[in-house]
Amino acid sequence: MGSVRPAVVLLSGGLDSATVLACARRDGFAPHALSFDYGQRHRAELDAAARVAAAQRAAAHKVVVLDLRSIGGSALTDAAIAVPVDGHGGRQEIPVTYVPARNTVFLAIALGWAEVLGARDLYLGVNAVDYSGYPDCRPEFIAKFAELARLATKAGAEGGRFAVHAPLMALAKHEIIALGVTLGVDYGLTVSCYQADAAGSACGVCDSCRFRREGFTRAGVPDPTRYR
Repeated sequence: MGSVRPAVVLLSGGLDSATVLACARRDGFAPHALSFDYGQRHRAELDAAARVAAAQRAAAHKVVVLDLRSIGGSALTDAAIAVPVDGHGGRQEIPVTYVPARNTVFLAIALGWAEVLGARDLYLGVNAVDYSGYPDCRPEFIAKFAELARLATKAGAEGGRFAVHAPLMALAKHEIIALGVTLGVDYGLTVSCYQADAAGSACGVCDSCRFRREGFTRAGVPDPTRYR
């Protein structure tokens, strides 16, 4: 791996991020996986991230601890806010599962690690098709963050350019799954549920579970998800 260029890959442990990790390897990078223990109610995804990183032979896997529960504002970090089920959250423009500024914070830390590694490429699994309308999953956000990376870093001030790769941005969930299958992703290792139990078993009724289940059905791929 010594001569292979490093890239930092945001790895939540879910279906999309597992696919993106495989994309980074496909693109010829040595993927350095970065996960966050941010106070999310679905912490089983961190165990999934470790499994995925090991299975895909990531060059490294780092878990950074942040307590976003201290600011709250999301059903994923505040137990007093219910997770929408059976599509009931999809009628809002931005649902309560949006975590304020999450991708901005995560990418900022990924950018810092990239500077330390000498990496100029960041990967993340944001998607603007089969998702919930999160503002930090839009192409405009990705483009602006790449511009920020140039302005905010020593590497950028010295003429370096950072690329923020979002290879799943325009893909529907079934297309993401089909891509992952061609790249050898084991989706049985992943956890996508917003309220998975400690063992990683999915509720089957939250928006994330619904998108995931429909994706496997449309892709014609057996769903390996463990449901409660």
